[in-house]
Amino acid sequence: MKSTRRSVITSLFSTIAGLAGYSLVAQSQTPQNNDAPFLSTGTSPDVTLYPGSIRYGNLVFVSGTGADAESVFEIKADTDFVLKKMEKRLLAAGSSMEKVLKVTVFLSDMADFDGMNEVYRGRFGKKTPVRSTVAVAKGGIPGRSIIEIDCIGYV
Repeated sequence: MKSTRRSVITSLFSTIAGLAGYSLVAQSQTPQNNDAPFLSTGTSPDVTLYPGSIRYGNLVFVSGTGADAESVFEIKADTDFVLKKMEKRLLAAGSSMEKVLKVTVFLSDMADFDGMNEVYRGRFGKKTPVRSTVAVAKGGIPGRSIIEIDCIGYV
């Protein structure tokens, strides 16, 4: 009788512990902001097929930003233009250049790497984000741009 009671109590406690553990796992996999996990900060003024940026929780994803019609086909001027445009999107989402974690730079010509770096340097505050820089095939950047930049930041 004693061992049966003990096994029932042990089984009951095991079940309660299992349910509590399951509840913790389920809560950790649910986004913290259940009301509106995605917050679009407006469509891209260049292409209305996608938003310029999206917030998900505390993260901000800024879509690829190029100089497009405003391009003067000079890497320093175009890089400055693109970074300013990207900063506007970050600010609209409640973030800033200082809160950028990851940047991807697409260049139409890797010969523009040094010129791009001259303008890029210092634009993200003291803690620079990680970055990937990729040269794409000629004509590989949409629109009339020789550079495109996207980023991930936080709020």
